[in-house]
Amino acid sequence: MLDFAIFAVTFLLALVGAVLYLYPASRQAAGIPGITPTEEKDGNLPDIVNSGSLHEFLVNLHERYGPVVSFWFGRRLVVSLGAVDVLKQHINPNKTLDPFETMLKSLLRYQSGGGSVSENHMRKKLYENGVTDSLKSNFALLLKLSEELLDKWLSYPETQHVPLSQHMLGFAMKSVTQMVMGSTFEDDQEVIRFQKNHGTVWSEIGKGFLDGSLDKNTTRKKQYEDALMQLESVLRNIIKERKGRNFSQHIFIDSLVQGNLNDQQILEDSMIFSLASCIITAKLCTWAICFLTTSEEVEKKLYEEINQVFGNGPVTPEKIEQLRPSSFMPLVWYFRILILGHLHTSMKYLSLYL
Repeated sequence: MLDFAIFAVTFLLALVGAVLYLYPASRQAAGIPGITPTEEKDGNLPDIVNSGSLHEFLVNLHERYGPVVSFWFGRRLVVSLGAVDVLKQHINPNKTLDPFETMLKSLLRYQSGGGSVSENHMRKKLYENGVTDSLKSNFALLLKLSEELLDKWLSYPETQHVPLSQHMLGFAMKSVTQMVMGSTFEDDQEVIRFQKNHGTVWSEIGKGFLDGSLDKNTTRKKQYEDALMQLESVLRNIIKERKGRNFSQHIFIDSLVQGNLNDQQILEDSMIFSLASCIITAKLCTWAICFLTTSEEVEKKLYEEINQVFGNGPVTPEKIEQLRPSSFMPLVWYFRILILGHLHTSMKYLSLYL
C-alpha cells in the first residue's frame, strides 16, 4: 500500500510538472520581453490575425514592450528588433539561415534547412553569387523593361493617375521570372499565367495559413494546391531543361543546378526565391519611387549624383558601382535602373503625377 501511495504521489507530481512545462503560458523567452503563446500549436498566430496584419501586431507589441520583443510563430520563438540602432548591434554577417525563407518554407510545407553550418554557409554563398551573376547577365533585359515602362509613363497626360503598385508588380513579374527561370517568360502569356498562380499562392500564405481558413474551405484549398502544383511543374521543366547544358543567358536556376543541390532543394529554393523576389522587388520599387517623387530634396540630390556619375553616357553596371553605397540589397538595382534609364528627361515629369 505504501509503495502504491509513493508511486501515485510521484506520478501526480510528474503530471503537474509536465502540464506546467507544456502549457502555453509557461513558454517564456528567457530575458526577452514579450508575450506568451495564445495557443500551444499556433503560438501567437491568433493574435496576429486579430491585429489585422503582422505589421500592426508588431507595432502594438513594440509599443508595449520596447525595441526588442518576442512572440511565438507557431511553435517557433521569434525575436523582433524595432529600432535601427538595435538592429545594427545584432547584424551577423556570418548568419547562414534566413528566417523569412524558413517561414515561407514552413508555410509551403517544404523542408526548413536542417543542414550543417558549413552546408548552410555554402548555400548562402551560392545564392548570393547566383543573384549577382543573374543581374549581370540580364542587365540589358532590365534596361529594356525599364525603358518600356518609362515610355509608357511618358505617353500619359500629366493629369492622368499612374497605378504605381500595379505597374511595379508587373515590372517585377517580368524581370524576376526571366532572371530566375529564363526565356520561357519572354512570352507575356506565360508571365500572366505565373502572376495569377503567384497571387493565389501568396494570398493564402498571407491569410489562409495564419487564420486557418484555408483548411476549412475546400474550394480555396483546391485552388491553392492547383496553383502551387502548376508553379512547381513549370520549375521542374526548367530545371530539367537547364541541367547539363550551356546557355548564353545565365539565370538564377543555373547557379542552383551547378551547386550540386538535389532536385528537391533546387525546386524549393527557386520557388521561394521566385515568390518572395517578385513581391520584395515590387514593394521596394513602389516605395522608393513614391518617396523620391514626394521629396524634392532627395530628388535633387539623386539627380545631381546621376549627372556626376553618368553624364550623357549610357547606364552600365560599372557606372552603377560608382554610385554611393546603399544599405539596400542587390535588388535595389531594379529601382536604380528603372529611374536611371531616362532620368534626365523624366524626373520632373514623374513628380507631377505620381
